[in-house]
Amino acid sequence: MQSKEWRDERLDWSTLPEHPMDLFAIWHEDACKTEPWEAGAMLLATATPDGSPSARIVLMRGFHAGGIRFFTNYESRKGQHLTVNPRFAATFWWPTQVRQIRAEGRAERLSRAESEAYFAGRPRGSQLGAWSSPQSQTIGGLGVLQEQYNQVEQKYRDQAVPCPPFWGGYLLKPSLMEFWQGGANRLHDRIVYKSTGEGWALCRQAP
Repeated sequence: MQSKEWRDERLDWSTLPEHPMDLFAIWHEDACKTEPWEAGAMLLATATPDGSPSARIVLMRGFHAGGIRFFTNYESRKGQHLTVNPRFAATFWWPTQVRQIRAEGRAERLSRAESEAYFAGRPRGSQLGAWSSPQSQTIGGLGVLQEQYNQVEQKYRDQAVPCPPFWGGYLLKPSLMEFWQGGANRLHDRIVYKSTGEGWALCRQAP
């Protein structure tokens, strides 16, 4: 199978921002204009205490200078992993931009107020679904989920659906971020930001 030749585009070292999340914001904005699917789709990898990895696609739900947010069931596999081993790795891949971002660091739970505020803005069906699904547990079939959904729907009929105590958000706080820009002849750009504790150190790595 013949490999694809990408456009020859380079990152200008002199214009790189000091903080990686500033560059993340620029690239994410570009991706939002061109990606046919979710620009916020993120491959999130977690691990057990002994280092066995597990990865899945989740949706980013906002970001700021401190990190990247996503929400989930705390009792899910990834939630259980992050409870005992808060280290994570995450990857964004935007093919139309020929760009990839990798992040590594530690995750921490958002405050209950932040999780409840986000939950309140979700579609009602998603709210009911959060109560209905025992995420990552073995079930007998889709009928089980539908029955649980029907029961929850009846329980909260004509009233607001509260945020489940087992559901909420995480802030992924990177200590390393790598920005990869595809280039011609496999001479890709790789810019790495590493936290120094007081700021960020930048370097360029060979592809």
